[in-house]
Amino acid sequence: MSRWWLMVWGLCVWGALSGCGPDKHLGPRLRVSPPADEVRNTQTDMWMEQIKAQGKDGYWLVIRGYKEADHLIVTATSTPLSHAAVLDLGNEQVVESVAKGVIRTPLRKFVHNAHRVLLIKPRWWNEDAGAAAAAEAQSLVGSGYDYAGLVGLSSDSRFYCSELAFHVYRKHHSDRDHIPMVIEPGQMYLWGQVLWDSYTRD
Repeated sequence: MSRWWLMVWGLCVWGALSGCGPDKHLGPRLRVSPPADEVRNTQTDMWMEQIKAQGKDGYWLVIRGYKEADHLIVTATSTPLSHAAVLDLGNEQVVESVAKGVIRTPLRKFVHNAHRVLLIKPRWWNEDAGAAAAAEAQSLVGSGYDYAGLVGLSSDSRFYCSELAFHVYRKHHSDRDHIPMVIEPGQMYLWGQVLWDSYTRD
């Protein structure tokens, strides 16, 4: 079991039962809002340039999103990142797992909905492994969301976001990788190299 995901569940239930949105309870540091449209569009253009210049198929994009679930995850994990996806740069898409399951999302839309973006090269990545990882992620589109996996009861056919990102490299895992039963988005850099962080403003 993972205490932080139990906290996520507790926060979700609490919010639903209380009839109160997280706005009133999480506080300003735990919530982020998108900037004005003009600034946001310019920001998205700049971030897309970086991702296209440095990204490869099979890299991870780990973000801080604007959705209520993102706020809850940041609260529960005490980390600044809330969601992860597998990059399919050739198709300008990401493959991600959301509440309705594994889906394809246009890369620009994914980036546009992010407050912060990290581009991470997984430690198992090479050209062949990355291409295979991106292809497998695409093959898993339509799989269900792994709610039980959030508390360490993972499934072989369902995935939460960071679980999906690790699953597509499972053939390359070894005992030395020490992958936990529940993988927090904010810890994914531990199994890869951060090539670019939008907070650096480079």
